[in-house]
Amino acid sequence: MITLTLSAPGKNALSTALMTWLTERLAEAGGEPVFLRGEGDCFSAGLNLKEVASLDRAGMERFLGALERMVDALFHYPGPIVAFVNGHAIAGGCIVALTCDHRLALAGDRARIGLNEVPLGLRFPPKTWRLVRHRVPAHAIERVVLEGGLHAPEAARQLGLVDLVVADEAEARAYADRIAAAPQEAYAAAKRLLRGGVLDVGPDEERRFREEIVPRWITPELKARLVAVLGARG
Repeated sequence: MITLTLSAPGKNALSTALMTWLTERLAEAGGEPVFLRGEGDCFSAGLNLKEVASLDRAGMERFLGALERMVDALFHYPGPIVAFVNGHAIAGGCIVALTCDHRLALAGDRARIGLNEVPLGLRFPPKTWRLVRHRVPAHAIERVVLEGGLHAPEAARQLGLVDLVVADEAEARAYADRIAAAPQEAYAAAKRLLRGGVLDVGPDEERRFREEIVPRWITPELKARLVAVLGARG
């Protein structure tokens, strides 16, 4: 079992550097079972808004490209990936959890889990949106996406954002060990059948992403909103 720990300033915020690091570590892992957790008391508080607010159009294309490559690498990783959601998993942090095969949240009322992109004024890139549509159950997706709420672990489980709520990391690792015991070749083959084509994006949608969505991530209004969020966080 390979343990990968999300570690970055801003409660493990997803910077270009962290997303690239995770993508590269998965390539090196060679299909071995992966246990993914966050450093400290947080899984990931989401995208690095300080970086996002600083980017021009070219920089934003690179940033969102790194996000999409990370989503693709996690979702299509051939071996088992168990996410131990050991604290906040907000927006991009929740996206990382949703890419994983199994999502186990630490019990308690402190952590918040959810997709608050819409309240922030952010548009989903195409692969990321396909992931959300695939993962979030039909009964909950409109509430999860349009309301953009942040939920305690048990509520997140009821909405389908996590699979189980566990008492501690030891319980999460015991679960991961059981999943990792499956024959690797059979697991990878079944996963390919389940995931094949789910994140496929055509050239027209890629073009719309570059021409319509990326510019909306760099508007002065959005940057001012992100700066205000950063100020509120202190």
